[in-house]
Amino acid sequence: MSTTIMSERTITIFGTGRAGPGDDAYELAYKTGKLLARAGFTIANGGYGGTMLAAAKGAAEAGGQVIGVTCSAFKASTANEYISREIVTDSLEERLHKLMKLGHAYVVLPGGTGTLLELANVWELKNKGFPDTDKPIILVGGFWLPLLDLIASDDPQSSRHIKQVDRPEQIVELIID
Repeated sequence: MSTTIMSERTITIFGTGRAGPGDDAYELAYKTGKLLARAGFTIANGGYGGTMLAAAKGAAEAGGQVIGVTCSAFKASTANEYISREIVTDSLEERLHKLMKLGHAYVVLPGGTGTLLELANVWELKNKGFPDTDKPIILVGGFWLPLLDLIASDDPQSSRHIKQVDRPEQIVELIID
């Protein structure tokens, strides 16, 4: 695979940094990274532990490229060993902006407030027409469905850019179609 990273072939993955081997979220991220790499995609994520590490490991083991967008504000943190290219940003806002810019699609795995921030940011910008509306937001599993229902109770059109899948294999099908 070429080391040239083309944004139209990069999928940004958001998820929890707290998952570990054996956790459902970790295993889901690992499989997602592996399947995306096998389909020829580069993945981008926050570059640290949890689902970021799991997706990076899956992609690297499948021969894929992994962009880790890290943040210098996290002084004690280092990129995980599966990152093939690290992009260091100065702030969380810059980090999220870079992850959004890199992605052809956004895959959102289960997570906490950090993942919620990432989802909410990309979701709101897409609902306002930024970034390109052809870049889907794909939620994997049912974790975020109660949030979608809650937001839809105020704005029924809010989820027009959201796709939900049950299995990682469906991510590749959505992106390639």
